[in-house]
Amino acid sequence: MDDALILYTTTWCSDCRAAKHALEARGIAFVEVDLDRDPVAAATVESLNGGRRSVPTLVRGGAAASLSRFSPAKLDAFLATAGLR
Repeated sequence: MDDALILYTTTWCSDCRAAKHALEARGIAFVEVDLDRDPVAAATVESLNGGRRSVPTLVRGGAAASLSRFSPAKLDAFLATAGLR
C-alpha cells in the first residue's frame, strides 16, 4: 500500500471533509482511515505529527503531512511532494 494515498480523518472534522471533497474533485483516489474507529491509526497519526492527533493527515510512501487548517494550497503542496501532481 506504499503507493496508496491514505487520508486519516475523523467524522467531526470539517477540515477532513474539505480535504476529501478536494481530493474527489481532483479525481485522486485515496483510502480513508477514521481515527475514531481505529486506535492504531490514531497512534500512527500522533507519531507522524509530533505527538498531536492532527487531522486530516495525508500519507503516501515516505511523504506525510497534516492538513489541519485545510487550504487547497496545502493540499497542492503535499500532492507535489508525494508525486501526485
